[in-house]
Amino acid sequence: MSDLTLLNNADDPVLFETATAANGSLIGVITLNVPKALNALNFDMIKLLKPQLRAWQDDDAIAMVLLKGAGDKAFCAGGDVVSLHHAMAQGKPTSLVEEFFTLEYKLDYLIHTFDKPILVWGNGIVMGGGLGLMAGASHRVVTETSRIAMPEQTIGLYPDVGGSYFLDKMPHSVGLFLGLTSASINCEDARFVSLADHFIDSTKYDDMLAQILAAKWGKTASLNHERLTKLLTDLDNQSARMPKGNIKANLATIQKLAEFNTLQEQVDYILGLSTDDKWLQRAQKSLKHGCPLSCALVSEQLKASKGKSLLACFKMELGMSVRAGEVGEFQEGVRALLIDKDGAPNWQYKTLSDVPQTIIESFFANRFGENHPLNGLHTPSHT
Repeated sequence: MSDLTLLNNADDPVLFETATAANGSLIGVITLNVPKALNALNFDMIKLLKPQLRAWQDDDAIAMVLLKGAGDKAFCAGGDVVSLHHAMAQGKPTSLVEEFFTLEYKLDYLIHTFDKPILVWGNGIVMGGGLGLMAGASHRVVTETSRIAMPEQTIGLYPDVGGSYFLDKMPHSVGLFLGLTSASINCEDARFVSLADHFIDSTKYDDMLAQILAAKWGKTASLNHERLTKLLTDLDNQSARMPKGNIKANLATIQKLAEFNTLQEQVDYILGLSTDDKWLQRAQKSLKHGCPLSCALVSEQLKASKGKSLLACFKMELGMSVRAGEVGEFQEGVRALLIDKDGAPNWQYKTLSDVPQTIIESFFANRFGENHPLNGLHTPSHT
């Protein structure tokens, strides 16, 4: 829109713009700008995003921030794990993997704890690292095209970017099911599991922005949170009916996972379901071909995260992610899915029973001691 003023170069991987609202307040607009890569989050993007968000947090003229992806296909399809694969393949993974995930988690944590309203326009694909950006926003909007997933077990990782925290907050056993199966969810599902706050038709983006610019923003963050909530609720009420989701319809089936004592029994239960439901069938197929180590990590991560603060979850995940860069399954999973694209990962551990307990435990070891890279992050009083 012509009302927007670009603050950086139009070919940068992240665009920063401001728009002046009717009462003179400024709206910060961020666009992830690599549509050919489905706006996957890379090192350069993370390095651009964090300082700009901090600057806007400290700028009294900025009333709120809007974060979206370029193009219609995706908000953000995940993190740039291909660059991490190259580092792992060179046999010196730890420093680069640690730096990438440290910066990514600091960015995610900043969004979770941002004082001013942050609206994420979660249109199209929102996966992995994209969900890390969206989950912590104060106002998360989904559309009829939203397709959300944590597909890390397909590449030998685990649901990170705060997944320990937000998967645990879902209805009983749903977070475990989604983590084990990488099942994709839609807008209604996202609302049901508290990953989204509002549903707005994808064609209404310009209307939404126009209303944001017409709004009378206040002088306090709390007042602006209320005003944005009302604005989005009104648009939500004017939108078409949401497409039907899958989680609510299958909730009883999913929650039977809690009746089993071991992860092996839970996996056997999912794989043994006799169903004509296409969504469940896709979940079964993904679980069957996914990484057994990842499944073990999902289960242990959700047990370990119970009662943990958001920051404690991110600290745990950083240790897990750096360890994933060393073990080998992550490297092989990225190779099979995204490098060679043969879809045939050769996992070291072929089944759950092949995964040594010592390997699982190594992901949860205190590798950083007192000098954790995420030290210094504090939880503001408003969260």
